[in-house]
Amino acid sequence: MPDQTHDRLGVGAERWLLPAGIEETLPEEAEAIERLRRELLDLFSRWGYRLVIPPFIEYLESLLTGTGRDLELKTFKLTDQLTGRLMGVRADMTPQVARIEARHLRSDQPVRLCYLGTVLYSLPDGLTRSRSPIQLGAEIYGHGGIESDCEILCLMLETLRRAGVADAHLDLGHVGIFRGLARQANLNDEDESVLYDALQRKAVSEIDALVEPLKGSVAGMIRDLADLNGGEEILEKAAKRLAKASPEVRAALDSLRALATSLRERIPDVPVHFDLAELRGYRYHTGVVFAAFVPGSGQEIARGGRYDNIGRDLGRARPATGFSADLKALMRVGEPTSEAQHVDGILAPWSAAPELQALVRELREVGERVVYALPGQKANGQSLGCSRRIVERKGQFHVTASDK
Repeated sequence: MPDQTHDRLGVGAERWLLPAGIEETLPEEAEAIERLRRELLDLFSRWGYRLVIPPFIEYLESLLTGTGRDLELKTFKLTDQLTGRLMGVRADMTPQVARIEARHLRSDQPVRLCYLGTVLYSLPDGLTRSRSPIQLGAEIYGHGGIESDCEILCLMLETLRRAGVADAHLDLGHVGIFRGLARQANLNDEDESVLYDALQRKAVSEIDALVEPLKGSVAGMIRDLADLNGGEEILEKAAKRLAKASPEVRAALDSLRALATSLRERIPDVPVHFDLAELRGYRYHTGVVFAAFVPGSGQEIARGGRYDNIGRDLGRARPATGFSADLKALMRVGEPTSEAQHVDGILAPWSAAPELQALVRELREVGERVVYALPGQKANGQSLGCSRRIVERKGQFHVTASDK
C-alpha cells in the first residue's frame, strides 16, 4: 500500500519530476510536431535534399571530430560498458552528417543532405530553452560559392514559412572579416579570443583598450566593427572603412555583398540586418554566418553558416554550408497552417460486420482518422476528436455528419 503520508507531503510526487530542460510532449502537441516534421521532410526532399539518420550515441573522439570546445562542453559523456571507451550523446547532428558525407558518399559533385532527430544538451543552448530539442537541418557539401549559401538561406526561410513563423528577419555576418583583421594585426590566440569576446558584447571601451597597442590602421578597422551594423548600406560604409584591410578581409566583404544581392533578387521582402561584429560559431564557421529572429524574441529561431573545414580531420575538407533549427521551438513561435490543423475523426461502432470492416479500411486508406467505440466505453465522439460517426441503416454502413 502506498505511503499516503509521503504523498500528502508531496515527497512521492518527486519521483515524477523531470530534469531541468527535459520535457514530455502530450498528444495534441506531439501530433502537431509530427505533422510539421512530415511536411518539412517532404519540403527538403522536393528541394533535392536526401535524408540521413546519424546515431544517437557514439564514441566521443568520433562525435567531436572537427568541432570546437563549445560542443564538447554541451555533450553528455558516459562509459561504454562493452569496451570501457568514453561515449557521447550527440548535441549537434551537423558534424555527424559531415562525417557521413565524407566517409560514405564521397561524391565529387555537390551533395545535399538533411536530417531531423532529438539531440541532448548538458547545458541549455541559446537557440532553445529545452535540453532535448528536435534538431532539423539541411546541408550542401562540395560547393564553395555564395550560390549555395543563398540556397540554404532561401530554404531556411521557406522552412520558417511552412512552420507558420511570420515576420522573420535575418541577421547576416561573415567571420572572415574579423579573422582576417586578427591575422593582419598578428594577434596571438589568447588576444584574439579576448577581443572576440569584447566584440560580441560590443564593449567599446574594452575594444579600445585592447586595440590600442596595435600599429597602423588595423586598430581603427577592428574598432569600427562594433559600429558596422544596420541595413544594406552598412556594406558600402564597411568597404570605405576597411579599404586598407588585407585581401582576405575585402574578399569576405565582397562575398557578403554578393550574397545580399542574390538574396534580394529571390526574396526581396525579407528584412536583412548586417552585423560585422556578430561572430556566432566563430571557432566553427569559416565564412558567412546567419540567424533568423522574430519580433519580440531575443533568441534566434534558426541559424547556420559556412563551415568549410569540418571534413579536414576526416581527410576530405570539402566546402559546406547549412542551417539548423529546433522543431519544438518552431512550434512554439509559429502559427499553425491550414495543412497542419487537427485531423477530424470518425467514430465507428465495434462490430465484426464485413461491410463495416471494409468501410473502415477504405476510409483509413484515403487518410481519414477512424476510431472504434469500444464496448462499455462512456466517452462520446466529441471527447475522442470525432465530429462524425458511422451508422448502420438497413444493413448498410454510412458516415454521418453529426454525433447523434
